[in-house]
Amino acid sequence: MRLEILQVPDCPNVTVLEDRIGQAIAGEPVTVDIEHRLVTDQEQAVATGMTGSPTLLIDGRDPFAVAGSVPSLSCRLYSSTDGLDGAPSVPALRAALGLPTIDDPGGNGDTTSCCPPAAGNESAAEALNSWRADARPADPTSHAVHQAILRSYADRGRPPTIDELSDAVAGHAISASSILRQLHDTDAIRLDGHGAIASAYPFSTAPTPHQVRITDGPVVHAMCAVDALGLAAMLDTDIEVTSSDPLTQAPITVTIRNQHLSADPASAVVFVGSQAAQGPSADTCCNYLNFFADRSTAARWATDHPDIGGEVLDLAQAHTLGNQIFANLIESP
Repeated sequence: MRLEILQVPDCPNVTVLEDRIGQAIAGEPVTVDIEHRLVTDQEQAVATGMTGSPTLLIDGRDPFAVAGSVPSLSCRLYSSTDGLDGAPSVPALRAALGLPTIDDPGGNGDTTSCCPPAAGNESAAEALNSWRADARPADPTSHAVHQAILRSYADRGRPPTIDELSDAVAGHAISASSILRQLHDTDAIRLDGHGAIASAYPFSTAPTPHQVRITDGPVVHAMCAVDALGLAAMLDTDIEVTSSDPLTQAPITVTIRNQHLSADPASAVVFVGSQAAQGPSADTCCNYLNFFADRSTAARWATDHPDIGGEVLDLAQAHTLGNQIFANLIESP
């Protein structure tokens, strides 16, 4: 079966689509070849039939085509049970690939929600902290591989290759690929449809709205606003975060030096939210943990998205949450 992804350069939802394709075919006797075609102008969009990025073709056909859609370089939105999404859901992909419906569309560990319903007086932020703590690898080999992945992002701004992980699994009767799949299943990392590392919280391989400049280190992208704020404590260094308000597109800069935080604008806040759905953090919640220029724009965004539950934190609270999740996550070599 031939799969072709039509996309604009650096489309952030391509990795989401690849990941969901991997989930959809996991454990099935199906072999797929995924090709990528970059579309950079309207003429190419018309020629290829791309009605937004990413567009998936299965054996040359768009199974998610919507009547009246026109070729476009814009972001494509797909219908889901929770509204609109940047990629087809796992059940929708299984149907498009001719696979039977299953009760657990995530499969293999993808049955937890990023921000599960708070218990008692527990806040959404506390629930997020607990969820992330539970996802940390416990056994020594998985822990060693996870550490190697985080150090590679922190030192070089990219994930390691399989060959570069060989030292972490040396002497163990398990392959690096198997450990990566285990880390993916527990949602400590995310793999794309080719088995490559797409993210390792707090780092993202693909560009995100949250760029972090590490002092004496690389420029990286964080999965969400809370992840970005936790990087300073995680790496024990100073950072500068650049992002923007999802509602107004106003630029936001946050600087952390010696754990002292400053922001432009000073009124900036963080919305901590998630979908009421099952799935990995990257799908259900990372898109809804964002910086806003002030509480009013955050409140307006929340009103416009009633399906996304959450709360608004001031920067100091969000910084504390990031520190709770990520401080000391990378150990000294």
